[in-house]
Amino acid sequence: MKRLLIVANAPSPNTLGLRSAIENGARNPDIEAVDVVVKAPLEAGPEDILACDAIILGTTENLGYMSGALKDFFDRSYYPCLEKTQGLPFAFYIRAGHDGTGTRRAIEAITTGLRWKLVQDALVCRGEFRPEFEEQCYELGMTVAASLDAGLI
Repeated sequence: MKRLLIVANAPSPNTLGLRSAIENGARNPDIEAVDVVVKAPLEAGPEDILACDAIILGTTENLGYMSGALKDFFDRSYYPCLEKTQGLPFAFYIRAGHDGTGTRRAIEAITTGLRWKLVQDALVCRGEFRPEFEEQCYELGMTVAASLDAGLI
């Protein structure tokens, strides 16, 4: 079994729905050999990253930046994982009230430093909350898990 780690901040019912959609997509019944682990950023740490084969990150846009919880996760995990997780496949999504540019740039800077491999373009759910955000998150979770299951990533 391969392990997919989902680390996503979900401070509201809408963002919890996005994280659940990611998880539901990753747990699609057609995906057989992927163990899905879901954690809040303050509950996850370097040991979780070291034990996974791919990771999906999720955050809200807070003042043009990632959530403090996801930043804390990176702060605690960066150096313990720096030399041990190069090439780790990852994807991420942002729930952005504005444009998500600063949040995206920050996540890309940190993951570039870690030398992780982005396997799908960032999903940025911009503006007023819409039901299709959950559909897009489901697709993201399913695509990453299916790719992991098939050995493509």
